[in-house]
Amino acid sequence: MSVGLAAVLQAAVLAAIVAATAGPLGNHLARTFTTDRDLAPERWIYRLGGIDPRADQRWTSYLISLLAFSLASILAVIAFLQLQAHLPLSNGMGAMPFHQALNTAISFTTNTNWQSYSGEAAVGHFAQMAALAVQNFASAAVGIAVVAALIRGFTRERTDRLGSFWVDLVRGVVRVLLPGAAIAAIVLVLGGVVQNLDAPHEITTLTGGHQQLLGGPVASQEAIKELGTNGGGFFNANSAHPLENPSPFTNLFENALMLVIPFGLVSAFGVMVGNRRQARTVSLVMATILGLMVLGTTVSELAHPGTASQLAGAAMEGKETRLGVPASTLFAASTTGTSTGAVNAAHDSLSALAGGALILNMGLGEVAPGGTGSGLYGMLILAMVAVFIAGLMVGRTPEYLGKRLGPGELKLIAGYILVTPALVLLGTGVALAFDGPTSSILNSGPHGLSEVLYAFTSAANNNGSAFGGLTSATTFYDLALALAMLLGRFLPIVLVLALAASIGRQGRVPVTAGTLPTDTRLFAGLLLGVVLVIAGLTYLPALALGPLAEGVR
Repeated sequence: MSVGLAAVLQAAVLAAIVAATAGPLGNHLARTFTTDRDLAPERWIYRLGGIDPRADQRWTSYLISLLAFSLASILAVIAFLQLQAHLPLSNGMGAMPFHQALNTAISFTTNTNWQSYSGEAAVGHFAQMAALAVQNFASAAVGIAVVAALIRGFTRERTDRLGSFWVDLVRGVVRVLLPGAAIAAIVLVLGGVVQNLDAPHEITTLTGGHQQLLGGPVASQEAIKELGTNGGGFFNANSAHPLENPSPFTNLFENALMLVIPFGLVSAFGVMVGNRRQARTVSLVMATILGLMVLGTTVSELAHPGTASQLAGAAMEGKETRLGVPASTLFAASTTGTSTGAVNAAHDSLSALAGGALILNMGLGEVAPGGTGSGLYGMLILAMVAVFIAGLMVGRTPEYLGKRLGPGELKLIAGYILVTPALVLLGTGVALAFDGPTSSILNSGPHGLSEVLYAFTSAANNNGSAFGGLTSATTFYDLALALAMLLGRFLPIVLVLALAASIGRQGRVPVTAGTLPTDTRLFAGLLLGVVLVIAGLTYLPALALGPLAEGVR
């Protein structure tokens, strides 16, 4: 089988899996966030936490609850990492340096899972399970809760009440993430992924040397890291490690896990607003962008210039031979198109143009299809921008899903669009302006710039993957990237919830002959153009100095 045919078949199988699961999962998600019925485990949690499941919070209360929960999560993870030497199943791991523990705690709480440490050499089994894996569930549920609140803003009238954050959080974990991760973990164990609590085993190599082989609760963490679009890795090699991802089957399964909830949430959006065609329009744009990124990265790797690459049939540097180029580029596009950040190949070894495509994929706002919740609310905001632009063209007040977009809403939308690029470009500029941070760059010239640009793009967009040539385990990068992750997660959430309340206060605008249909292919084309133009105007200068300059040399 040719490499090109293998790429097409893998992409087709992945698309079929996602398409088959999006509808049923979307129906389940819609029921999860609209039903008045509480499950028994949920009622127990409400009683334990003193939560009123019938409460309907104003957007400010919803936001304060979310921020308080996230702050408590950050402090808890720091405590686990600082005290892990005194915890069971620590495997002899000591306290993590505070700046690194702070970075890690913010990283996992913000659904970024950036790691400036080697997992197997810095974190014991108990801390992996009780701190990091727990945040994989919690941070994913927070993102789902925020998009549920935004959708309620479109479906409600004359109110700024968006539901209960605590109910949304609990239901997201109990009804969606826990059962999904449990099933996925069983499949991964059957596929050969390790799941135990063993201490490191010392083995004798063929040359007579000695090496420690570490096991651990890998499958359970791998399942939620992909399903919750979290990222990170139990091992330093991440999803390229044979104990995390042993075969082409597990690789395709993990790739599918990254995509099912983001696309399922789009389907749920259609159910909740009572118009499935709206969901199909958004899904079409997401799938088109993802397909373009897969095509671009795959072609760049298969057609990479150079004698070694041409003799090997493709650029094999940094790839696992058991997976090959098509599985690696498909995974890379999926992980940067979502907020996952898991990697099954060394992104730093990709061709310059493929690496640039991944940076752009994150720079789009990770809306193809984005993280759990964050991808959909990012795309809905861009859809409102598309409606506004269309309104300017025909001289009409923009409307989206029966709600007018006035000056107040447009200011919130503009703030949302500007936050992440500002963090990326300012962070990159500061890191390149001083000798200390620049000493962490392994490669000089355009590729060195790409390494730094990738790091801040990944952090501010809550992705978590990296170009390995950048030494980020320093005080500067731990603190700078932690700040980018923190602001890149919570400033957009503040603006999204404020926007949800603003449109929720309105009544519904009746559809007239001048109303722009937003469930057509024409609007899908307009939305696609808006996504590409906004990201292009923002990132093209930086990309021109980094990956594009390197690629045309």
